Amino acid sequence: MFPPSADDGAAPATAGAARRPDPAALAARIRTLVREAGFQRCGITGIDLGDDEGHLRGWLARGFHGSMDWMARHGDKRSRPQELVPGTISVLSVGLDYGRRDDVEAWETLADGERAYVARYALGRDYHKLMRGRLQKLADRIAAEIGPFGHRVFVDSAPVLERALARNAGLGWIGKHTCLIDRDGGSWFFLGELYLDLPLPPDPPATAHCGSCTRCIDVCPTQAILGPHVLDARRCISYLTIEHEGSIDEELRPLMGNRIFGCDDCQLVCPWNKFARRHDEPDFRARNNLDTAGLAELFAWEEDEFLRRTEGTALRRSGHARWLRNIAVALGNAPSTPEVLAALASRRDHPDPVIREHVEWALARHAAARPLAAARPL
Repeated sequence: MFPPSADDGAAPATAGAARRPDPAALAARIRTLVREAGFQRCGITGIDLGDDEGHLRGWLARGFHGSMDWMARHGDKRSRPQELVPGTISVLSVGLDYGRRDDVEAWETLADGERAYVARYALGRDYHKLMRGRLQKLADRIAAEIGPFGHRVFVDSAPVLERALARNAGLGWIGKHTCLIDRDGGSWFFLGELYLDLPLPPDPPATAHCGSCTRCIDVCPTQAILGPHVLDARRCISYLTIEHEGSIDEELRPLMGNRIFGCDDCQLVCPWNKFARRHDEPDFRARNNLDTAGLAELFAWEEDEFLRRTEGTALRRSGHARWLRNIAVALGNAPSTPEVLAALASRRDHPDPVIREHVEWALARHAAARPLAAARPL
């Protein structure tokens, strides 16, 4: 029996009353419905994650999750689907593409110190709501054909080892940067799951094809990828700009460049993304010109404007205070232009002490650089 849950799109479940088709035929039909629901990839797997459980325990023991206490809060439920949702015997893993043909533009933004870099996934609509809605509609369509069945919808909403499940379902392998990579689709896609009480035949798991490549490890601005498949989230820019509260370590600030929400460097350099097919999902198109916006422009947003402009997007996750903190760091790494210095000065008396601290750090960084610039011969 699958109990309903208010925060993960679950539906009450009862034993199926209608006659169900042969498991192989049902799996084939589900794949058709997945495509019709708007997902570009899918696979089916069982619930054995024993090897991944050991890796997760070791990662947590080393403290690599930083302040993300929720990573350890649920014990082994993350790696034991049948404990998280009793009755689960199969998992349907789906992928929704968000990658755009803008790699060149992304690198140009990263090279322009006065512009803001926002991770590609966060430029448009929040994928969580979009995928949850599609997955629930998918479950409803399945139920309409076979009768009620036990299921739970997950999109980064509960302790789920989504990448391990997706790998086992054949959607791709876990790369050295810990992102999932598909030979034909690269890594620019979101993951979602349906936990099922249906006995479905599993797909073959994906095999790894990173070979000897270490581009993702070498390019990481803060060297957060300590080795193949080992990410220290405490140094990861995505963690620092989105999850981490309070002050950012001063040693890491200069390494963050102009990245104000997330980081894509490890994906941008991945050879498998160079030839990947891209899918233009209208909901994921950039809002508020965030793919070209300047740091000073975004730093001027007051909280009401921030909330209005980020409504329905993943950017809300940072909150206005962290948004300003992150941009203050980026402005500290920007060229010492009048616009940059004026933007920082405008927030010097901000009531939040963390924001003031990062503004003062940024201004001191510019002040230290000016004598050096003046001393250079013409």
